[in-house]
Amino acid sequence: MKKTIGMFAHVDAGKTTLAEQLLYHTKTIKQRGRVDHQDTFLDNHDIEKQRGITVFAEQAMFTFNQSDYYLIDTPGHVDFSPEMERAIQVMDYAFVIISAVEGIEGHTETVWRLLQQHKIPSFFFINKTDRVGADVARVLDEIRHNLTSEVFDITGTLTHREMNEDLIEFIAERDESLLETYMETGYQAELWFETMKKLLHESQIFPCASGSALQDIGIASFLEKVDLLTTSNYKKDEPFAGRVYKIRYDEKGTRITFIKALSGTLKVRDEITYGNDHPEKITQIRLYNGSKFTPVDQITAGDIFAVTGLSSASTGDGLGTINDKAVYEMVSALKSKVQVDTSKNVKEVLRFFNMLNAEDPALNVLWEERTQEIHIHVMGTIQLEVLKEIVKERFHFDVSFGEPEILYKETIGSEVTGYGHFEPLGHYAEVHLRIEPAERNSGISFESICHTDHLTIGTQNLVHHHLFEREHHGLLTGAPITDIKITLLTGRAHNKHTSGGDFREASYRALRQGLEKAANILLEPFYEFKIKMDLDHLGKVLTDIQNFHGSFDPPETLGNKAILTGKVPVATFMNYGPEFASITGGKGSMNLVFGGYYRCHNPEQVIEKLHYNKNADPEYTSTSIFCEKGQGYSVPWDQAEAEMHCKLN
Repeated sequence: MKKTIGMFAHVDAGKTTLAEQLLYHTKTIKQRGRVDHQDTFLDNHDIEKQRGITVFAEQAMFTFNQSDYYLIDTPGHVDFSPEMERAIQVMDYAFVIISAVEGIEGHTETVWRLLQQHKIPSFFFINKTDRVGADVARVLDEIRHNLTSEVFDITGTLTHREMNEDLIEFIAERDESLLETYMETGYQAELWFETMKKLLHESQIFPCASGSALQDIGIASFLEKVDLLTTSNYKKDEPFAGRVYKIRYDEKGTRITFIKALSGTLKVRDEITYGNDHPEKITQIRLYNGSKFTPVDQITAGDIFAVTGLSSASTGDGLGTINDKAVYEMVSALKSKVQVDTSKNVKEVLRFFNMLNAEDPALNVLWEERTQEIHIHVMGTIQLEVLKEIVKERFHFDVSFGEPEILYKETIGSEVTGYGHFEPLGHYAEVHLRIEPAERNSGISFESICHTDHLTIGTQNLVHHHLFEREHHGLLTGAPITDIKITLLTGRAHNKHTSGGDFREASYRALRQGLEKAANILLEPFYEFKIKMDLDHLGKVLTDIQNFHGSFDPPETLGNKAILTGKVPVATFMNYGPEFASITGGKGSMNLVFGGYYRCHNPEQVIEKLHYNKNADPEYTSTSIFCEKGQGYSVPWDQAEAEMHCKLN
């Protein structure tokens, strides 16, 4: 049986140390490493050793009893949470490690929300029980209050499948038929045990154990219970299906694609399909264990492996019989400009950053042709420090980054019709689009009500494709537009003169012309926050949030503690951490997650600062091109509608 288990925690909860113990107990490694000694098996990158944190999701393999395990250690620092989220896609089970001293910290709640969203069955492990101030009972209460009430401590129970009375009742209360059996005939060990496995697999209950990874307390017992309670059912007799969860480039520049096999078998020289591309041949299959790999001839369902031969498969892609693409929630609210010495060829620098972008799509590397600049999206300053080290180590040149800036977006507040016509000599296309506001944070949607007498289905699909093949900019700051619905109303082609690219030009111009007529709105990113502090500090924090243009729900009190939730602009709140720590004497906790885009609190100042000139952006024109007497001529946006060839009723 093959099982993939991911390890998740807030930074410094002891996740990597627990991984060392599990590998040692299963004889995968002969000696246990320590983070402070810089010799752990999975934190094998120099950057991880120097910083003492996990930056890259790495995997180890071990065998225990009758099962083969893949163990994936994920980053615990919020700046590397996209890497953590990408790994979640391939998990069968998860370990959530929480310090018995610090308890639930900010990133723990983010991890938990993502695990529940992806329906990953999970265990808790309360670590560091050997330290002064450790309190397992308190942490269990925190889990019940903040994460889930369906948690049960299995540290002193579940010995050889036998349960104590508390666990027997806990399981019975969560399964109606089992409760009836309990009332009628009493406890039946095997039935209870199988029901517990089912409830865990369905993410209805969450076992918890405690111990000390550093002192090797409770680890062997935890491993035994995990092995008893986990299961998998991969079908290797079906056609191959898999999902890409990671891309890496090796020291020779070879693209390595990491995949979880969900069904079937894959062999070297097999051809594999993904997206709309032609099949590509697998040239090598590798099984990674830490930084080392073993070439193999084939893998089967349940394996996590890497291949060479795929040239463009990206993280999240479904392979074989799976055609969808994984959707990721952890997105950046900040961007930064890449700064290099002027003697360096900027296009060569862009090539290297595109390699990094394949490995971490959340970077969203953007080349601005007009300014000849490279911009990236980032989660925070620690990520920029690490990127600087990575570039120096891998590509052998120095790079710096501009101060992180807020990523704004734009939308509209009124319905308009946009018109685009493209008819230089020998070309012809016309597009009419209805553009209307959509629900906040819904993105861009499209539909067509164009009659096939006006445009063929193929041409309508072409308009759809062109509208989504690139990011479109708003008029206020040049920021991406979002939260709109676009409807293709009508259009016109020419049997002789319409050629490739004509409908791209007409569609772009129609969208831009519509924006010129709309009420444009600037949006900014917001955090959703959850703050826990002593009641004495509530008044000060509430005042701060109001001053930062945030909003909050009615505070919740728990003894002498207050819990506050709400949302606040990233721009005003991103540097609040040190001040909050000062207010609470370091005893408060604050969890910030990206909460979407809402109206900007200071649009006039932002527009003035960014100083975007919509009329000086050559890539985004609202001017239509018409032709008369063999000559093309331009018609500005405010006069274009009157000259359109299609007339709407």
